[in-house]
Amino acid sequence: MFNFALQTRFTTNKHMNFYWSKVTGTLILPTLLACNMNAKQHEANNAITSQPEAYEATDSDTQADTTTYKTEDNDAQAQPDKNKYKEISYPTPNYKRDCVNEVRGVILHHTAEPTIERSLAVLTSKEKGVGTHCVIDTDGTRYIMCDPTVVTYHAGYSYLDGREGCNNFTIGIEFQGNTLEKPLTKDQIKSAIEYLRPIIAKYDIPMSNIVSHEMIRNAYKKRHPQKRISGKVDITPTEYKRFMKQLKENLEKDNEKK
Repeated sequence: MFNFALQTRFTTNKHMNFYWSKVTGTLILPTLLACNMNAKQHEANNAITSQPEAYEATDSDTQADTTTYKTEDNDAQAQPDKNKYKEISYPTPNYKRDCVNEVRGVILHHTAEPTIERSLAVLTSKEKGVGTHCVIDTDGTRYIMCDPTVVTYHAGYSYLDGREGCNNFTIGIEFQGNTLEKPLTKDQIKSAIEYLRPIIAKYDIPMSNIVSHEMIRNAYKKRHPQKRISGKVDITPTEYKRFMKQLKENLEKDNEKK
């Protein structure tokens, strides 16, 4: 996986996060000011351009789990060669150059494209202006488009955990295919869990903040009924529940090992 992160994150309490810049040797505080970070720090990431937000988000009646899980520190530090599924670096140019992602949640999407090639083309198109952090093909292969600390354009109109603008504090996972037509493959689910376990542990992400694109979009629509925003199923409530059941089971096994 390539790394855009040029900051080290540490926490003094559960409400306040700080970053130590490896570039400038200065303290950045707190994460609510992260979007004012010096753009030069992200120029070192070989950014191409910052694109306007284009991806739109959604919310179903499915209730998110409110449990928080932590995996073993050794698991969080696992090396890529211990992973079962292949990871391929596939950078997207579509991310904010002047922000640091707070990584407080995960948004699940499907690409709704017929082939992985089409999906990757859309998510790296400067004209489309959309992006994500990880794309998972039907065989479980992961295409890593940016580091979790990068803000990319996957959430659009969105509301989660008392906040709008979910791009700034969530990461996006795109499953290749369309869950309205076919369910997620077993490899896609296993690969996503493999990818998420160390991230959930590192950033202490609660299960209630792991949601579908549809859920955050519908939550936004409820707060802004005057706005004309179309619905969007992405991923389906059935596949969301299926994924979350397996993720929860895996995290519970991790806790039992402690």
